[in-house]
Amino acid sequence: MVLCAGFGTRLRPLTDERPKPLVPLGDRTLLEHVLEGLGAQGVLPAIANSHHLSEIFRVITRGWPSIARVLNEIKIRGTAGGVAWARDLLGPPPVLVVNGDVLASYDARRVLEVTPEDGLCMVLAPRPAGAGNVGTGAHGRVVRLRGERFGAETSSGDYVCAMGLGKAVLDELPEEGCLIGDVALPLLRRGGRVQSFLGNAAWSAPGDSIANYLDANLAWLTRRGARGGEAWVGSGAHVAESVELVSSVVGEGADVRGAGRLERVVVWPGAQVFAPLRDAVVTRSGLVVPRETA
Repeated sequence: MVLCAGFGTRLRPLTDERPKPLVPLGDRTLLEHVLEGLGAQGVLPAIANSHHLSEIFRVITRGWPSIARVLNEIKIRGTAGGVAWARDLLGPPPVLVVNGDVLASYDARRVLEVTPEDGLCMVLAPRPAGAGNVGTGAHGRVVRLRGERFGAETSSGDYVCAMGLGKAVLDELPEEGCLIGDVALPLLRRGGRVQSFLGNAAWSAPGDSIANYLDANLAWLTRRGARGGEAWVGSGAHVAESVELVSSVVGEGADVRGAGRLERVVVWPGAQVFAPLRDAVVTRSGLVVPRETA
């Protein structure tokens, strides 16, 4: 299941126009990047949930073969409640649950294999001992979570918002609540099994801030082989000859006017923007959002 029902508050005002998982990242949406990684491992199609701007979510994702069904939550249920609501559609456990706005690399099939039937498995990016937001001990058991300790810590990692749920946990999910605060922590407090699985150390959360979102687009340029300063321009976009593009992403059908540099700028599909401009996002409505927002 891919969780997509949040309000996207940390990425406002971009998420006043689109649900956070559907903001453009390079040549497609953030969610499509997440699904591409899962699809390459054969764990699709997925169930997705929505709430904020649900009609926009439904229209954009209509016909995507990677999503079997979208469940619109009239009242937001939280990460645990969202999975509980979709339980009958998810097939036999264990079930993989991921956030639709986090990019991480890990062996999804192996996560499911090591998820205990009576517990859950959190995917972590490895960090030095004590440095990550999750601490682990013997046999990869989670022993530190949200400041609470449950054993001797020998290593740590950052939780990348991907988790395997075993049958017992899936059956007992609350109708509303959080997978960490209302499921994982209570399980640890009563001595239950919360395992960890190490993924790749490189991961990103583009939805955590405007700065993270811009950085994720720049990283996408690098991954596709762009050399320093190169830009990407989508089909049907127009860039005036008086404009110099530097490390920028210009979406399909966008219109870049003015004179001077457009540097480290993400222009959404169909948007209009005027150079010079740097370190900003320009939405389809024409909103210019600087990298550092109040």
